[in-house]
Amino acid sequence: MAKIKRILVAGGAGFLGSHLCEKLVERRHDVICVDNFFTSQKANVAHLIGRSNFELIRHDVTLPLTLEVDEIYNLACPAAPGHYQYNPLKTMKTSLLGAINLLELARNCRAKILQASTSEVYGDPEVHPQREDYRGAVNPIGPRSCYDEGKRAAESLFMDEFRMYGTKICVARIFNTYGPKMHPYDGRVVSNFIRQALTDEPITIFGDGSQTRSFCYYDDLLDGLVRLMEDETGFIGPVNLGNPNEFTIRELGELIWKTLGKEPKFVFKELPVDDPCRRRPDISLAKEKLGWEPKVQIEEGLRKTVDWFRSIDVAEFRPPTPNY
Repeated sequence: MAKIKRILVAGGAGFLGSHLCEKLVERRHDVICVDNFFTSQKANVAHLIGRSNFELIRHDVTLPLTLEVDEIYNLACPAAPGHYQYNPLKTMKTSLLGAINLLELARNCRAKILQASTSEVYGDPEVHPQREDYRGAVNPIGPRSCYDEGKRAAESLFMDEFRMYGTKICVARIFNTYGPKMHPYDGRVVSNFIRQALTDEPITIFGDGSQTRSFCYYDDLLDGLVRLMEDETGFIGPVNLGNPNEFTIRELGELIWKTLGKEPKFVFKELPVDDPCRRRPDISLAKEKLGWEPKVQIEEGLRKTVDWFRSIDVAEFRPPTPNY
């Protein structure tokens, strides 16, 4: 019988965090979900409340937290430009102070801690596809820097914690991820496109739509995170987790219209500052060290995501910031 662990999920009421909580609860672990509900909502984990192995705590990770746990997943931080740019100072504090506080907790509990980093650490990359040994091309003073540099600094804190104290850490660089339970106003391209298309609005494309992204279905991504956390070989990363299949933003929009069985309609707006032109992970390291690669292709993933969006009442969701 597998060992039952006490697991803290910071940012556990968000899109990925709530799915992770579900996965860990079903595995019978004792799960503590911590969230300040800035860009998330209780509805994501409401069905878990009342389960004997689930606990929900409203807390901001910029403040210290004292608990006894065996593992920590740090997923706490707004992830869409409109939201993290709404309060860039708070975004940076969440990445830095959140990492400091959760690393201290992990050290005191002798717990293993996973940092959910991001492909944004590569900035607007000059190397394609992106490998983990690429150091990135990030504008440290641009409007996206609060998130990009915050995540880069968090990785630095994790590595220094490991070198100084031997704390058990691991770092995952997450590429674009999508699926059911995305907040309709979370600002991610998939949710924006689906929300607009379902109401027959033209899909808004920034730039000419030739910029590329790689989209990973949430279930595949979570499998990678759990494999990294449970790895006992001493591998700490950083490791890319994402789907290496690359699409232009316009191709994504056309796929969504096709999934809905509607004729494509687009409206084009100016490309935001420092928006990456190309984004695709090299997942050779994840294959080698974790035996991981995504299985769900985008057509299947989009169909499941669209079905979920059709099942909800968008009016019950509020935009977390005025930017969406």
